[in-house]
Amino acid sequence: MEEFARKHAQLREDLLTQGDRVVAHAMRAIESFFRSDPDAAREVVDGDRIIDRADIEIERASIKLLMLMPSDEQDIRSVFTIVKINNELERIADCGVNIGEASLAHAGKRPKSGTFEVMANSVIGMVRDANQAMRERDQGLARRVLEFDDTIDRFRGEVVRLVQMGVKDGDLPLEDALELLNVNRALERMADHCTNICEQLIYLESGKIVRHLPTGWTDPEPPEQD
Repeated sequence: MEEFARKHAQLREDLLTQGDRVVAHAMRAIESFFRSDPDAAREVVDGDRIIDRADIEIERASIKLLMLMPSDEQDIRSVFTIVKINNELERIADCGVNIGEASLAHAGKRPKSGTFEVMANSVIGMVRDANQAMRERDQGLARRVLEFDDTIDRFRGEVVRLVQMGVKDGDLPLEDALELLNVNRALERMADHCTNICEQLIYLESGKIVRHLPTGWTDPEPPEQD
């Protein structure tokens, strides 16, 4: 299956390129919001077309690869995992567009929230680390991304609490509050998509799955057999 190996290697490179593209896109989106930069926000919204186009091309290439009828289980699993990770990357980019659109809709001075900025920077760290774990096939880094997801959830709850308090005290206009909550939700979803990528990476490399329970993430374990 020399042709499969060659095309599979190219497909993986295309996915890694898409990952780098999405990391830059997410960083630019958050930058546009906190700097109240409408030009950067427009770049994010317009740049999503490139990501969407690459998403479609990777999916089409994956279908063509499966048409070569690989028989090795790991090869088949790898193609399906690429398709799933590609989808998660596209959704991270969509979250970036939501943030960019919020920047354009409310281009004025941003309400100050240290917790909110820490959360945003933490999510960008997750996006970077998920991408690096994918590039290096690093299950240990993937696990660290998973474990940080609960921290993002706590940040999200704290931001909601601060927004509610600000509205109640009259310190935060309702329009600003809604803006913060919408971006807060987009950041949380970015983090969720990062954990999905890392779950898929762990499964691809080990054939094992991880689950998120109220007590935290489980250790990787083989899937249940019928």
